[in-house]
Amino acid sequence: MVIESNPSLQSYNSFGILARAQEMLRVTSVDDLQDMVQTPFFQERPHLVLGGGSNLVLTGDVKALVLKVELMGKRLVKEDEKGYWVEAMAGENWHDFVTWTLDQGWPGLENLALIPGSVGATPVQNIGAYGVELQDRFFDLEAVDLSTGKRFRLDAAQCAFAYRDSIFKHGAQPNFGSLAPRGLSLESPPEKRTNALSSGALSVDALPADLNLGLANRALITHVRFFLPKKWRAVLDYQDLQKKCAEHANAQPSAREIYDWVCAIRRHKLPDPKSIGNVGSFFKNPTVSSDQCQDIIAREPSVVHYPLLDGRFKLAAGWLIDACGWRGKSIGMAGVYPKQALVLINKGGADNPCTGGEVMTLARAIQTSVYERFGILLEPEPMIL
Repeated sequence: MVIESNPSLQSYNSFGILARAQEMLRVTSVDDLQDMVQTPFFQERPHLVLGGGSNLVLTGDVKALVLKVELMGKRLVKEDEKGYWVEAMAGENWHDFVTWTLDQGWPGLENLALIPGSVGATPVQNIGAYGVELQDRFFDLEAVDLSTGKRFRLDAAQCAFAYRDSIFKHGAQPNFGSLAPRGLSLESPPEKRTNALSSGALSVDALPADLNLGLANRALITHVRFFLPKKWRAVLDYQDLQKKCAEHANAQPSAREIYDWVCAIRRHKLPDPKSIGNVGSFFKNPTVSSDQCQDIIAREPSVVHYPLLDGRFKLAAGWLIDACGWRGKSIGMAGVYPKQALVLINKGGADNPCTGGEVMTLARAIQTSVYERFGILLEPEPMIL
């Protein structure tokens, strides 16, 4: 494996921020990665796993060894009367993978179309859009332990998925091993589910004994598998999709139609990172208690809010930011997208890009405005480095 010295990272982060890595290693082979992990060169250096760079804000040059994930491949692992088990390697482009599954006649991921980034990054963030989250279709994943070089598998419960969150974003997970299994299954124990999908797969080791320490910067995801049920059901809960149903006089759209609608909605609302640097939604939609929500509604009747099953409410962060007057505003070359206040953009382009410092100055100013008006501290979605 070749180590690149002082490479530019501008084309490897969707914000287009100009930064460099001290050293970068392109990961194209799981076997080669395992061998590299066990060398003194690797163990003596901190490291950063980099996929599509669509959820990353660089505030300076990166001193850690950058592991650029370029593992490619996808396949149908298994099919039975219940559904399809589909696998993609971590370097595959997520949207291209979603398109491929539909082309094969395997619906289920259509609501997650056009989300930028790589397949390997999707479990880290537990991506979600238009009523579907990754955990709703996730089966399991394979990863390499970057402290030992061993491979291991995690199911949905072991990934500890939450709203835009997983064990891969945390350095510690107390009592992690006590979590009860949940998510999709074959109605059989995890070890039998693993065996059911092992045909043709690379052999893996048992889970790390100290998994409870968390996996942030500890593991590199290599394969992700999804279960797509044959009893497909359209997910049309979001208002934008309901509007499309009414617009097309189609109350029962196909998966391909939903895919086309989602792509059209996202292209209308969100800038293409290839043209305007951004990381998509910059802030998470905050969750508040019923009392807090009612207090805000009393002061701001038009606030966009969604009831949750536990009695709490999710507020639209974009609406909160817009209400504070930030839409279209900027600090330096970092700005708020005029069509969607939840998205921060690089107004300078490739030749004169914004800096990570400008992005974070703008983000903190927005946080302060929203907190002062609504008493809510917005939490950034991307990793700030």
